Amino acid sequence: MKARGDRRLWRALGLWAGTITLAGWALGAPAHTAPAWSAPIETVAFPSEPSAASTEPSPTPDDTPIVIGTSVGGRPLEVYRFGNGPRELLIVAGIHGGYEWNTVLLADALVAHVRDGSVAVPEDASLFILHDLNPDGYERAHGAEGRANDRGVDLNRNWPLNWQPDWNRSGCWDYLPITAGKHPLSEPETAALLGFIVQHDFQALISYHSAALGIFPGGQPPTEGSLRLAEAIHGVTDYPYPPQRNGCEYTGQFADWATAQGMAAVDVELSTHDSIDLWVNLDVLRTFLAFQP
Repeated sequence: MKARGDRRLWRALGLWAGTITLAGWALGAPAHTAPAWSAPIETVAFPSEPSAASTEPSPTPDDTPIVIGTSVGGRPLEVYRFGNGPRELLIVAGIHGGYEWNTVLLADALVAHVRDGSVAVPEDASLFILHDLNPDGYERAHGAEGRANDRGVDLNRNWPLNWQPDWNRSGCWDYLPITAGKHPLSEPETAALLGFIVQHDFQALISYHSAALGIFPGGQPPTEGSLRLAEAIHGVTDYPYPPQRNGCEYTGQFADWATAQGMAAVDVELSTHDSIDLWVNLDVLRTFLAFQP
């Protein structure tokens, strides 16, 4: 597992080997002004031989989350696992913290329904649910002030695929100053999630967002597997598909990076910033669990 995980890590980062410093990725990029809440961003280094602390945690009982890392503010990033089958599936919520706080509540509800047997995980599958990737934003505010992490970074623009230090804000979320980070994976939240993913063999991914734009298949252009997953989810929901387009330029996106690693990946937008659309998303979960890439 370790050797396979090491190879996946370098492939996922688009790197060759050896010890590197990610801060160098931003050299030559335009200057970028961070918001007032931003703190200095440390250099993130990936050694050629990961230490014992960087290896995958052992599976835990269904009622005990795996802690895969911590946020800027020191809050745990918790993943729940259900099942032990070889077909691994991942759900991520809360990437935009308190601005999309209802995705965290939905993830917690999905955990509860799997735990009590309302939704069964097939024997050939393992389901992982990361219920809140941005706990600092979630705790800060349930509104626009909670979208970024504690360094003012949009965690859905901090991934090492088509990353840009800035982007045209036309048609994009622009209520408050927000950045893509000083370089890809500059944030402990994204670095921890990538490290967790490359230790696994996830075949499909749902990243939950809000609100109302619909179902976005990952990839630019979308991959075949992501299109099939988006169509399957659309078949059990009334979420818009194809999704509504508002002219926003999407850079450094999580789902796009995931497709480059071979996963079928989609962003699913809840209908509002308040509802968890529970009954609809229980059907989404059952569809996801049955999905064959």
